[in-house]
Amino acid sequence: MLDQRESIRPEIPRAVVRSNMTEAEQFQNKTLRPIAKMQHSLLIAVFQDYLEKKKHVVYHLSEKIFNEYLENTFAKDIAFRSHLKGLIIGHFTMEEYSFYISNNSEINKRITNLLKERLRSSREEFVK
Repeated sequence: MLDQRESIRPEIPRAVVRSNMTEAEQFQNKTLRPIAKMQHSLLIAVFQDYLEKKKHVVYHLSEKIFNEYLENTFAKDIAFRSHLKGLIIGHFTMEEYSFYISNNSEINKRITNLLKERLRSSREEFVK
């Protein structure tokens, strides 16, 4: 039976789960990617708020410089990175959370990479 949290997640047809994948890869496709897609608008709003509060202007930055800025933000601003990760982790079921706790290093890397990619691919929403 699906947990209510799972039932509201969007389906991602390309996010297949195969038996030859590692458990972490399966978790990424089954859990992380649907949650990130569901939370997309909020992730964008949180990053826009972050930019405004820090008075960082990314509107004029080239794609390369924007990507470097994003990498630097995730590397140096641990509180912000943790805040974004919380927007994903907060949607885990108890079973998913148990898996996360047992594999937190690997899953944290996957969450961080997924978040960066989502923000990177939404660059046009930050460029005025």
